[in-house]
Amino acid sequence: MFALLVIFGAILSVNSLNITADQLNLLALKSYISHDPHLLVTNWSTSTSVCNWIGVTCGSRHRRVIALNLSNMDLTGIIPSQLGNLSFLAWLDIHNNNFHGSLPIELTNLHRLKYLNFNNNSLNGELPSWFGYFPKLQSLSLSDNYFNGVVPSILGDISSTRRNVTSLKVIDLSMNYLTGEISSVIGNLTYLLYIDLSYNNLSGSLPSRIFDNFSKLQVLNLQWNRIFGKIPSSLFKCKELTYLSMYNNALEGSIPREIENLTSLEDLYLDYNNLK
Repeated sequence: MFALLVIFGAILSVNSLNITADQLNLLALKSYISHDPHLLVTNWSTSTSVCNWIGVTCGSRHRRVIALNLSNMDLTGIIPSQLGNLSFLAWLDIHNNNFHGSLPIELTNLHRLKYLNFNNNSLNGELPSWFGYFPKLQSLSLSDNYFNGVVPSILGDISSTRRNVTSLKVIDLSMNYLTGEISSVIGNLTYLLYIDLSYNNLSGSLPSRIFDNFSKLQVLNLQWNRIFGKIPSSLFKCKELTYLSMYNNALEGSIPREIENLTSLEDLYLDYNNLK
């Protein structure tokens, strides 16, 4: 009985240390927030358990922080490196705030991350290639920021077979300042349901076989870029597409008859191109 009590006490002590560590890392995030008109300044207090803080969810088993949702809180600040120490974090959502600056590479430590939403902030810098270090990532949303650089620098890493990333379903990189061509490497993301690269400065032609393996794709949005050349016939293998927009590019040639294969299509935007 005494031995069991000692073991149980040790387990409680370890869990307490882990919670304390998570608390300290979240307090570091709080210290990097310069404008907080709502909750964190009073709610994130050491007098209460981190699991009871606004926007924080802890797992029932280990009582570690597994989700952080600070969306729509009108926060201003930067993302500190300490956020990468929340090793059990699977859900990270800070969309609709005013976080700025570049992303710390320490976020690569979040190996359990499945959902990441940084939409509608003021984050900048080159789009990091290290998103490929998230082997369980299912949804990546970085829309409406100031990221620059080329798309393959991120998609190439995500689709790398050596990192065994097969679960990515959503990519939203719209409304940034991305340039360069769209690489055929995104064709390795066979589980994609949704991809939005609209409102960037992407150019070049679409590789002929880029859509060969997108049998599950439902939404494809490439509007407001500078993509030229012909519509690849591989696009018409995407039988699950419900939304397709290539509006306002420089596409040319005729619209292939195979478009009739897209029997699930509900919305189609091909205007403001050079199609015939």
